[in-house]
Amino acid sequence: MSDAVTYWIVKGTLGLLIFFSAVSWTVFIVKAVEQWRLSRQNAAFTRSFGALSTLPTAGALKKASGPAARVALAGLAAWQETASSHPSELEVRRDVLERGLRRQIQRERRRGERGLGILASVGSTSPFVGLFGTVLGIIHALTRISSLGSASLDVVAGPIGEALVATGIGIAVAVPAVLAFNFFTRNLKGLGADLEDLASGFVNRAITGDATEAPSADRVSHSSIHVGREATA
Repeated sequence: MSDAVTYWIVKGTLGLLIFFSAVSWTVFIVKAVEQWRLSRQNAAFTRSFGALSTLPTAGALKKASGPAARVALAGLAAWQETASSHPSELEVRRDVLERGLRRQIQRERRRGERGLGILASVGSTSPFVGLFGTVLGIIHALTRISSLGSASLDVVAGPIGEALVATGIGIAVAVPAVLAFNFFTRNLKGLGADLEDLASGFVNRAITGDATEAPSADRVSHSSIHVGREATA
């Protein structure tokens, strides 16, 4: 392998690491804003949902936004669907309701996991890319020694320096990506637990309350869910 080819491969490796860093930081910023917004939406919906004495109406839920509102809307649709087909079979209705809630929770989890694979890939591959640059930097140094017939400091300092820089950049790219992945994964688990709690409360309210009775107009007007407005405030 010629000296020029080795040199440009090392430069390409450094450029690839810089690209990985830009991508991981972009994903970090996007996911941070997304999780902050979803957290606000869920908190607002939970406060509004807890203030109701019965199940919210479909109209109120459609005006809301966020994972919690979508889970509640899916549960309400499943519950109302079984009201006409199995009006007296409570266990059948409960099973359909729980399956509808679980399906929507899984959808929300998959939606929250978008982009995390990029962080995991960058965090796991960047050190090896940096190591690849290090190896090529050493090969570059040895090639120069062979071609010039000298092992003086001014001959090997540049290539060895590039090799060490490649290792350092690889580690510097991997560490933030791994930390961001762990942070978002932990937050996603918390979101899933909150949605499970919401689903449990929804089932209990549907089973123990008068589930087929829609809230009165006065009740909805005093406790309707303004999550979309609060989340965008």
